[in-house]
Amino acid sequence: MTKPEGIIAGGGLVGLTLALALHAKGFKVKIYESVPEIKPLGVGINLLPHSVTSLTELGLLPELEKVAIKTSSLSYFTDDGKLIWREDRGLKAGYDVPQFSIHRGDFHMILLNAVKERLGEDAIISDHRFDRFEEEGDKVTAFFTDHSGEISRGSVTADYLIGADGINSRLRKIFYPDEGPPHYSGQMLWRGVTEMDPFLDGQSMFMAGHNDLKLVAYPIREEARARGKSYINWIAERRIPSDLNERQGDWNHEGKLEDFAGDFEDWDLGWLDVQALYKNALSIHKFPMIDRNPLPKWSFGRVTLMGDAAHAMYPNGSNGVSQGVLDAMTFAGLMVDGADDMPKLLQDYEEARRDKVGRIILANRETGPERVMEMVREKCEGGCGDKHECVEESVLEEVATAYKRLAGFDKESLSKKSA
Repeated sequence: MTKPEGIIAGGGLVGLTLALALHAKGFKVKIYESVPEIKPLGVGINLLPHSVTSLTELGLLPELEKVAIKTSSLSYFTDDGKLIWREDRGLKAGYDVPQFSIHRGDFHMILLNAVKERLGEDAIISDHRFDRFEEEGDKVTAFFTDHSGEISRGSVTADYLIGADGINSRLRKIFYPDEGPPHYSGQMLWRGVTEMDPFLDGQSMFMAGHNDLKLVAYPIREEARARGKSYINWIAERRIPSDLNERQGDWNHEGKLEDFAGDFEDWDLGWLDVQALYKNALSIHKFPMIDRNPLPKWSFGRVTLMGDAAHAMYPNGSNGVSQGVLDAMTFAGLMVDGADDMPKLLQDYEEARRDKVGRIILANRETGPERVMEMVREKCEGGCGDKHECVEESVLEEVATAYKRLAGFDKESLSKKSA
């Protein structure tokens, strides 16, 4: 049997991971990316142990260790610096692999370089924006334009098509033309990066505040840590009800300090100067927290969705990229024994992933593991000392553990997979 060859629409994190995973199993694939040149853009992301286990299988651990921070802990605080809950993460928590905090652009370049090295420079075709597809018999043909959408780039025919083209996926829109824009949470995010002296142990992640006003921060570059500094990714989050669902053009602006910094003026964490974090930022971007509703179906014939195109989610739980990595690894694993029937394989992939990730989307709308901050806000009467004791620690721990189980990175689930 001739091995099937595929088309991946989208050269982002998930599309590149899928290409590497399929190559490792002996399958050929071509990636078609909309932008003329892939650049190291974005800010910080987290790679949780289940995705790091997969990336280790792909031989990427040494490169990740060179540039990323091995996250040691995750802590939740109130806005006056009182601890709610703290837990070890990654190697410190007894996992076999680290949890990484990394600049999205750094991770993108690690994947891109690996694809070029292993699959060849011609495996990635840039300035090819996916436009539409036609399926006939045992083949599917994808049609492309240039980045602007004005010039035809012709078509490519293969055995299957994967849409890994992001939250505004053109392929998803073909399947669901009446879906409309992404769902706005009511929360606005200002995201930036600042180099300054380390906080806590220099490898920690924290969240402070509550659902109406929150700060999330974590270091993302090992190079800065080695110099005694921290290259800190931070997210300032504030509730702003609006009609953003009707105004997609407002979805990515340069952020201004005066729009949010004053809301944090009275914050005193003790171990981090919040105003200095904001004021010394190298750049600030403003955009809303958005996701998309879980879908009833991903796969149609020889075509399916993956990553944000299939399941864009709120960043609560720091789990979006990791779930896309799991999509890619699941699909590649199924190819080993199921490549002779691509429509069935795509259905099997969907069956393995869609319901699980749909539950995570909904859990993240309820703030995921960050719910512990709301629990304290609702119950605390002001009598706690240096640490909040108004909610029993066993209850907080169960919230954290339940989310790990749901997302698939509790130690028991990972141990079963590696056994």
